[in-house]
Amino acid sequence: MSSPARRIIVPLLLAGSIAQAAFGQSRAAKDPVGAARELYASARYDEALAVLNDLRPSDAATVSDRRSIEQYRSLCLLALGRSTEAEGAIAAVVTADPSYQPSETDASPRVRAAFSEVRRRLLPDITTKRYTEGKSAYDRKDYTAAVDRFRRVLSLLDDPDMGGRLPDLRVLASGFLELSAAASAPAPDAAKKETAAPTTTAAPAADVNRIYTSDDRNVTAPVPLKQELPRVPMSLTNHVRPRGAIEVVIDELGRVTAITIRESVHPTYDTMLLNAAREWRYQPATVGGKSVRFRKMIQVNVRRE
Repeated sequence: MSSPARRIIVPLLLAGSIAQAAFGQSRAAKDPVGAARELYASARYDEALAVLNDLRPSDAATVSDRRSIEQYRSLCLLALGRSTEAEGAIAAVVTADPSYQPSETDASPRVRAAFSEVRRRLLPDITTKRYTEGKSAYDRKDYTAAVDRFRRVLSLLDDPDMGGRLPDLRVLASGFLELSAAASAPAPDAAKKETAAPTTTAAPAADVNRIYTSDDRNVTAPVPLKQELPRVPMSLTNHVRPRGAIEVVIDELGRVTAITIRESVHPTYDTMLLNAAREWRYQPATVGGKSVRFRKMIQVNVRRE
């Protein structure tokens, strides 16, 4: 090759290499897990794990990116038989995204079984934490956040890996979801201003043999007519919790037919509350215009004499 030609071609090759490297860096910045994903799909688990271990926090631009890094790290570790390390990585994934499970195309039955085992162990604590977050949001009157947390709690409780555990938490979460949704609803005047095209839908049939809850979409919740909370006696003032929760079942006539203390205030006050609740009256819940039974959760904010 002549000297003039070399002087032209070499800079062009160098520029092409620089451009290719820059393109690769840009692609990696947009999809930091892409290279590891391709290596994992090719069963090159050691190489994929090396790529993931080299990724810095800044390489993961979003929470989703960071979650993907941990997901593929756990998959690679499991494929390499490094079970102890894999469990830690799986725990990090489940904690960040409790709903995540590898699909059949992403992982073998053994890997998916390992994920399920870790999820079964962690989901009860994660769900309880989500409930506590929702209750804290409710207490500070951040009802929109509370609705979101309580809905997540109910979704986790429905997860097959939960195995039907924490049934009492479902009752509490459903009750506080109802209260939060009602508190976050627009005021009546604001609701009147909203316009919508009229729709014609068939009225749902009421099932007289079941007890409805706030989880049922077609039910109109009962309206309190008499729901007076007893005052806390002076003798108990320094011994009661500031709030509690009670669950009642309201029949088709608006009467309270069953009462359960879900969050105790104080044993003595709980008894007073149970006695008072027996006298409460409601406009009954309805489905398609027909009165039905309804299970309702009520937060108790104590009143001192």
